[in-house]
Amino acid sequence: MLHSRGRRHIQRHEILLVTPVVNHPLRMSAYRALDRGFFHRRLIAPIVALLTQGITPEKIALSLAFGIGLGVFPVLGSTTILCAAAALIFGLNMPAIQLVNYLIYPLQLIFMVPFIRLGEILFRAAPLPLSLAQMLGMARTNFPRAFSALWLAGVHAATAWLLIGPLLIFLLYLALSRVLRQVADSYGLRKKTAEMS
Repeated sequence: MLHSRGRRHIQRHEILLVTPVVNHPLRMSAYRALDRGFFHRRLIAPIVALLTQGITPEKIALSLAFGIGLGVFPVLGSTTILCAAAALIFGLNMPAIQLVNYLIYPLQLIFMVPFIRLGEILFRAAPLPLSLAQMLGMARTNFPRAFSALWLAGVHAATAWLLIGPLLIFLLYLALSRVLRQVADSYGLRKKTAEMS
C-alpha cells in the first residue's frame, strides 16, 4: 500500500513536471504528442517543457554541452561545483546542467583512466598502477607516496581534460543545438519562442 501511494505521488510529480504553465493550444498539442513512451517521457518531454517556457534551443544545447563536458572532468567531487559555476557565469539552466552532470557520472569513471594516461604522456610521467589491488598495496606500504602519486595523477588527468574538454563542449554544443532546433521546429515551438522574445 505504501508503495502504491509513493508511486502515485511520483506519477503526479512527473505529470507536474511536463504540464504546461499556460493552457495554450500549441503547448497542449506538443504535450499530447509526447505521450509516446519512456524515451519521450524521460528525455524529450523535459526538453520540450523547457522550450515551451521560452528557453531557446541554443541555451538548452549549451546547458547540455557544459553538463556533459564538465561531467567527465576527471577529478571526483568537482563536477557539481564546476557545472554550477558554468551555469552562473553563462546564465544557463541550472537544473538541466546538473541533471546531465549526474547522468554522465558513469562516463566520468570510464574516462578517468584514459585522461590519466593522456596526462602521463603529456608530462612524460611513469604510468601509475591503476588496479585497486595495486593502489591499496601502494597505500599500505607507503601512504605519503601513494597520496602524492594519486594527487599527481589527478593533476595529469585534469591537464589532459583541459586540452580536450573545451573542444568537446564546443562540438557537443554545435551538434545539440542543431538537434534541438529540429525538435523545436517539429513541435512548432521555435516560432512561438521567437514571438515571445
